[in-house]
Amino acid sequence: MAMSTLLNPKAVRFVASATSKKRLFQSIAEVAQSVYALDNESVISALQERESLGPTGVGHGVAVPHARMDGIDQVLGVFFRLEKPLDYGSVDKAPVDLVFALFAPREAGVEHLKALAFISRTLRNPQTCEKLRANEDPAKIHAILSSTESSKAA
Repeated sequence: MAMSTLLNPKAVRFVASATSKKRLFQSIAEVAQSVYALDNESVISALQERESLGPTGVGHGVAVPHARMDGIDQVLGVFFRLEKPLDYGSVDKAPVDLVFALFAPREAGVEHLKALAFISRTLRNPQTCEKLRANEDPAKIHAILSSTESSKAA
């Protein structure tokens, strides 16, 4: 698993604020549409449907919203660094400021799980999160994420 295959540099954003989880999902969908040509409404619907099963805020200011979707042939990612943390309903009740959204083909089993595990490991690293939080430049954020490449992947 390599970050470069999951995350297009154009899908990394520094966002001043998101007023709600719903608005965050709308912003993620806009990026997914512009970078990967995914259908805006399908992205929002898929993220909300998955979130209804349980929160994707994994703790320590990190959320990994994810969904399986029709019409894509590989796992794709969108990363947001929020300047103002958002109340996300995370498992630890802490607000979220690092959001890595993943979209997988509906039939993707193992690849989707490997991508989730890879992103989870990457964002559980306190040093990586500290570096991400210290940067507002999307190119630098992408470089930080890419420096965690595949040698650690399952």
